[in-house]
Amino acid sequence: MQHLTINMPLSTDNPAALATVYLGGGCFWCTEAVFTRVRGVLQVQSGYANGHTENPSYDDICTGTTGHAEVIAVRYHPQHVSLEALLEIFFATHDPTTLNRQGNDVGTQYRSAIYTDNAQDLASAQAALAAYNQAQPLGAAAVTEVAPLQRFWPAEDWHQDYFAHNPQQGYCTWVVAPKVAHFLAQFPGHSKGTA
Repeated sequence: MQHLTINMPLSTDNPAALATVYLGGGCFWCTEAVFTRVRGVLQVQSGYANGHTENPSYDDICTGTTGHAEVIAVRYHPQHVSLEALLEIFFATHDPTTLNRQGNDVGTQYRSAIYTDNAQDLASAQAALAAYNQAQPLGAAAVTEVAPLQRFWPAEDWHQDYFAHNPQQGYCTWVVAPKVAHFLAQFPGHSKGTA
């Protein structure tokens, strides 16, 4: 069963008007918790992207041998939030300068990545990466992988909405909650207004 977090009752009379981008910023529990709070985001789903193993499990991913990245599929309404704004939030809410690592999460599955399903979004992602690398707000260039999406596999149900269901879990308290707080403080104009 595929589980999608429904985050905002925006009009979806024209499904073709919606867009999806796939973002890897370390553990997907963190990125999911941030992007569910972004105004204009309709759905967020944790999963695995661009590896070489069919239908991988979390245990497969943790071996670091499948080639997948932990990502979130962010389905959004471009009339309410632009891809450029989503990528600005993405770069600001993880450390894109560390190769295959976010904090204590180490391995290729934790790489910084942006995957897109069309050439226009790929060009926008490449431009956002170039702008980040010109500014270098953390004092180093980003190592973010920008590439076309090859395949997205939804993660197991227990990963979906993990922070919402487990706010007192240790990792959520010490790692996820500060990322959410950082987003809310830095991007109040893009927040749905709920913690």
